[in-house]
Amino acid sequence: MEINRRNFIQLLAGGAAGIHMTPLPWKLMDDIAIWTQNNWPWVPKPEKGRFDHEKSVCTLCPGGCGIEVRKVGDRAVKIEGRTDYPVNPGGICPLGAGGLQLLYDETIRFTSPMKRVGPRGAGQFTAISWSEALATLAERIGMLRKEGRPEALAAVDGNRRGNAEGTLIRRLLESVGSPNYFRMPSIEDTYTTANLLMQGNPGPMAYDLENADYILSVGPALIEGWGAPGRVIAAWGRWHESSNGNGPKVVQVESRASNTASKSDGWVAPRPGTEAALALGLAHVMIREKLVDLSFLSNYTHGFEDWTDEEGRNRKGFRSMVLDGYAPAEVEGITGVSADRIVAIGREFGKAKSPLALYGKGKGNLNGSLLECMAVQSLNALKGNINKPGGAVVQEGLPVASWADVSPDAVAARGLETGRLNGSGSPRLPLSESLVENLSRAVLESNGTPPVDTLLVFAANPVYTLPDGGAFGKALGKIPFIVSFSPFRDETAAMADLILPDHTNLEKLEDVVWPTGLQYPFLGLSRPVVRPLYKTRHSGDAVIALAGKIGDPVAAAFPWGGFEEALKERLRGLAESPGLTSWDESKPAWETFARGRSVSPDYDSFDDLWDQLESSGFWYRPTHAFYTWLSCFRTPSGKFEFASGRLEQAVKAAAGGDAGDGLRKMGVEAVGDQAYMPHYEQTLSGDGEEGLKLVPYELFNVSTDRLPNPPFLTKTLFDTQLRKDESFVKMNPATADRLGLEQGERIRIQSDAGEVKARVDRFEGAMPGYLYLPMGFGHTAYGIYQKGKGVNPMNLVAAGKDPLSGQSVWWSARVRVSKA
Repeated sequence: MEINRRNFIQLLAGGAAGIHMTPLPWKLMDDIAIWTQNNWPWVPKPEKGRFDHEKSVCTLCPGGCGIEVRKVGDRAVKIEGRTDYPVNPGGICPLGAGGLQLLYDETIRFTSPMKRVGPRGAGQFTAISWSEALATLAERIGMLRKEGRPEALAAVDGNRRGNAEGTLIRRLLESVGSPNYFRMPSIEDTYTTANLLMQGNPGPMAYDLENADYILSVGPALIEGWGAPGRVIAAWGRWHESSNGNGPKVVQVESRASNTASKSDGWVAPRPGTEAALALGLAHVMIREKLVDLSFLSNYTHGFEDWTDEEGRNRKGFRSMVLDGYAPAEVEGITGVSADRIVAIGREFGKAKSPLALYGKGKGNLNGSLLECMAVQSLNALKGNINKPGGAVVQEGLPVASWADVSPDAVAARGLETGRLNGSGSPRLPLSESLVENLSRAVLESNGTPPVDTLLVFAANPVYTLPDGGAFGKALGKIPFIVSFSPFRDETAAMADLILPDHTNLEKLEDVVWPTGLQYPFLGLSRPVVRPLYKTRHSGDAVIALAGKIGDPVAAAFPWGGFEEALKERLRGLAESPGLTSWDESKPAWETFARGRSVSPDYDSFDDLWDQLESSGFWYRPTHAFYTWLSCFRTPSGKFEFASGRLEQAVKAAAGGDAGDGLRKMGVEAVGDQAYMPHYEQTLSGDGEEGLKLVPYELFNVSTDRLPNPPFLTKTLFDTQLRKDESFVKMNPATADRLGLEQGERIRIQSDAGEVKARVDRFEGAMPGYLYLPMGFGHTAYGIYQKGKGVNPMNLVAAGKDPLSGQSVWWSARVRVSKA
């Protein structure tokens, strides 16, 4: 291998990635475990006895990997990956392996319902009974209904889109009469909307990456937590274990030399926020050199060629827009990627038989850009690799049954007619389902009585995770009554007036709905492997009990005796659809899926299905009807749409028919026909702004979402990521030299949203002019092994807006640096 600057960077960072993919970190964790059992009193010390094993599904991230928990008596002592599970055969990520510390560390958990007794935010609580806690909340909600203000109840929900618990929470608000249900942002929001606009189907993004022969990964941290980590890492191993080079070529697109970028076959580093322009530059090469599927484009797409609409107007198509505006030389000026490199990658992708372009942002815990996602998906369409093996598969949602509709009374009906506080679903934001960041803005900008009286927070820690520079925490200060259902003493729970603690994942029954990016329908069933350690309660059971205490008509909308009964009713839909609850390890699910053959269910009734679900923990359907292009697209044209008819309808509705005004209201700079097609918007990158920019990034072995980081994982960090209590910010040596900064020097980083202190890590893999600060640190809550460790980059990121979707633009912030 030629030892040039680029290969040297890949060698260094690749070594770091290699260490994390070897047994070394896990051996270190075992050694630490032995020491800590004698030095940390909360670490479990199981009695000697026979080992038992319980099978379940991990819910610590959306990946839904199968886990096997080793127990001695009633004590869980180890978590491993399951080898009899189709998604992640034997694999497990660091967070999943460290999950026992989240179960047994009493210092970070709530052990019973509690009410606040000290100043808000001080985290001072006293224990109360479940009866008192539910009665207190039910009385408050009932008072809002009596006052005719049911919409003053709001909920923030971090449960995965479509799972039973989240659906119950939304149902509670609907039955009370509030439209103000907000989900936490995730990449699923971006995927769903992009699929709706281009394919007419708001189903999951399903990537058949195991059967692709060329993978262009635009943003996903493939071996650092994206999707189902066990699945992707297993696939990565297969791709690179072949000595004859038959595995697919993997090209990673991101601005930093991450582990994924360093271990890939190729790395392309555009400026953050310019990925859409890069994708369209690749499209330009493919179209110009005729490396596209002309049959698919001619017969099954709309808006590729110039066209004439129903009113007789000549409209510009995607082909003309790309050829006119995204030549490699022009894209080089936007992205910083050389024109030659753009041409080379475009040719490679275009000449591959089954190339697959993936879109994402890191692990996927936060949203991406709608326009970027559409631009990347257009590459798959150009190759006709939509709904084909090795491509982007068009999927419906899971075939679960729906509960009976809520019948709101007059009070609830009036409340539901009020507009949502965040403006989502309105003419101004028609493509947005849930903008939780706008909730904090609505509260902070209110005068007099705040629009939210009572806020319920489920499975989320928005004070810490939201990219709004602490605005959500400030908004909580104006909300009269806050209820947290968190099992953990997190930053948001510290602001609560009432705690109704949920179980942790190993104590809880939960459905895992379609892991991110998986190509076939899948539902996992996480079940308790230990009895609840403390006086906690399943949040689904708590919601049903709360509805009962509020009384009719709210109680009538929850006819179930508990969460398990409600879940069973939903899962009856699976019994009416062919699927499997067992897996033959000799037949990988992705191989079965590619054959497209039908499967015969291995159950003959719902009772049989439920018994098998409790045993195996999963239902899946590893088959698909490929090539159904005449029927799979549900767009206005009935085809895959480069020019989105649904988007144009939404824009016109936003301004009463004036498309230009509608686009401005939705934050879109483009005008004319290109506005309805994938295109690049300068606002995403802040191109033209002078000065340094900071980019938050995620680490595989650090929890960056709502969960505390298991202490053992901190021991696997390098001292250029976190040293004692100080974060390190990565910057290119050229940038450091320009600022006069040496390795390890302490600096102050300021933005319009906030300020943090960190130490310098001179890193060749950082793009010049950009700073890279790791997420998952800087907690002000939890226990001594999380609190005060490093800094939180989200405190620096002001919530800009993604055009069209209205979601926060969180991937960079303009900053100023000085020596500390």
